[in-house]
Amino acid sequence: MPITGMNHAVLYVRDARLTQRFYEEVLGFSTIIDHPKGEYVFMRAPASANHHDIAFFSIGAQAGASEAGRRTVGMYHIAWQVPTLADLDEMRKRLEAAGALKGASDHGANKSLYAHDPDGLEFEVMWLVPAELWGAAEHEAIVKPLDLAGERSHFAAVGLQ
Repeated sequence: MPITGMNHAVLYVRDARLTQRFYEEVLGFSTIIDHPKGEYVFMRAPASANHHDIAFFSIGAQAGASEAGRRTVGMYHIAWQVPTLADLDEMRKRLEAAGALKGASDHGANKSLYAHDPDGLEFEVMWLVPAELWGAAEHEAIVKPLDLAGERSHFAAVGLQ
């Protein structure tokens, strides 16, 4: 019985409805299940065939910030994939407009934007380079600054947007 991939993530947040609005307005997710009192929300990514890709459970405004990676173990981030570099560029604009964009990296095999949700939890939006173009990058941990305009020009030259 092999695992075929990741199906969904569930996060504890201060206010599920606040996070829901962010995911709808900035990332384009749709709400699948919305608890009447805001205790939880289940959401689907725009082009997903999954029942839900992420869920948020409210734990209250008194909750402290995540210390994962600094003082405690925990998840670093979730990565959302877009189909084209043009989509990644559009997402960059949306994240910047929302004040959520925190960084951008070229990892060789993928091109990534990093952002924070309303609770400060990090997520990634990335474009995966076609596997046949990975070359040595498949086995290297590459972290370089992302030149999104340059990448769009480079990949357009080989027929990819």
